[in-house]
Amino acid sequence: MKISIAKALFNSHSYLEYRKIVSDLLLDQKSTGAVQSEELTHYSSLNDTRMKRLDKTIAVPEEITTRLKALKGDYIWLVISEGWCGDAAQLLPVFNKMVLASGDKIEMRVVLRDENDELMNLFLTNKSKSIPKLIVIHKETSGALAHWGPRPKGASDLIIDYKKQHGVVDEEAKTALQLWYLHDKGMTTQLELIDMMIDIDKDID
Repeated sequence: MKISIAKALFNSHSYLEYRKIVSDLLLDQKSTGAVQSEELTHYSSLNDTRMKRLDKTIAVPEEITTRLKALKGDYIWLVISEGWCGDAAQLLPVFNKMVLASGDKIEMRVVLRDENDELMNLFLTNKSKSIPKLIVIHKETSGALAHWGPRPKGASDLIIDYKKQHGVVDEEAKTALQLWYLHDKGMTTQLELIDMMIDIDKDID
């Protein structure tokens, strides 16, 4: 696993670099990823607009900021993503704001799923390559300590319940999911991540 993580980190991007990759590809009517289609480009365009809005509006409460800055260890959040992924567009701006709020305790690096198959296969969700996936890495040892994703619990429950009722995840489900994210304002994700980080940090000398 350490070799797969090292390879991915070597080819990783900062959050701003990732945002630029997505935006630059859209100028050529393309999306990130191995598969190209009008649908994926359309989703990428919507997500680019969504991320610009969230970059301006997502806020980290003072209580969470204090807890982030109090972490004893130094960490990397290695995030697997793609520009067309609706959940990634909702969540990466939240990750980024938490990283910025941490001072220098956490660094965020982003890799594209389809370019990092070896890494993705280590962090499957129910045998599927669901993204985004956030992997917590200890900076000193380069070891993976935990992972999170692809969605916060409330969003996951919404999709699971919808699929039980309707058998598919269709546009109606996707709209309901986006509304869930809109009303949540990133708070569930922040609470889940800070609880995870504090739990990890207890074992750091």
